[in-house]
Amino acid sequence: VRHLARKTGVVIPEKASSRAEKDQDSLREQLIRVNQVAAVHYASNLFSPGGMEAQAYLKQRAIRENVVREFRLGFALDGWRHLKDFLEKQAIPLKTAEQAGLLVAGKEASTYDRFRNRLMFPIEDASGRVVAFGGRNIGAGEPKYLNSPESEIYHKSKTLYGIFFAKKSIVQQDRCILVEGYTDVISFHAKGIENVVASSGTSLTIEQIRLIRRL
Repeated sequence: VRHLARKTGVVIPEKASSRAEKDQDSLREQLIRVNQVAAVHYASNLFSPGGMEAQAYLKQRAIRENVVREFRLGFALDGWRHLKDFLEKQAIPLKTAEQAGLLVAGKEASTYDRFRNRLMFPIEDASGRVVAFGGRNIGAGEPKYLNSPESEIYHKSKTLYGIFFAKKSIVQQDRCILVEGYTDVISFHAKGIENVVASSGTSLTIEQIRLIRRL
């Protein structure tokens, strides 16, 4: 509602918020910001010498560069603190990055990068905000896919990958194609079939069905 109001010049009366509600809203904004910064970092890595193996994988899947850039795909370099160092240079609080699931707590209050040597898929909500990430292992290690943990802004059961890119087409066609994973969505989209979303390997939930039904 606020998004539409800003576009149309409508002023929405704001109710008085409690301190706890304001703190919660502030945390959400911080988590979205750190995810956005991380998405930019991962995207730059993909088109660097360190991302050549991930680029080769995308070419093998016939995913063109324009689609890669549209979905903001990226690459997490193989190391324990590439993202951590980048966030520190951007003056991002490491605690916030940990709450977003980008960093993992180690021994003696240290932290390290959760995603390493992985092709990165930013997971966006219906408004196009990055709320989480999925990472596909490029090497031989396990797990094959690693997702962000649930957070204040990311609930897997309420999220559908690709919904931001698919919503216009879903409305126009009054039809939604449900697939399993990230690359499935992107492969369809690359062929011009855009009303496609993924449950990211989980069972379909009532919340996800409601999200589709709204469209």
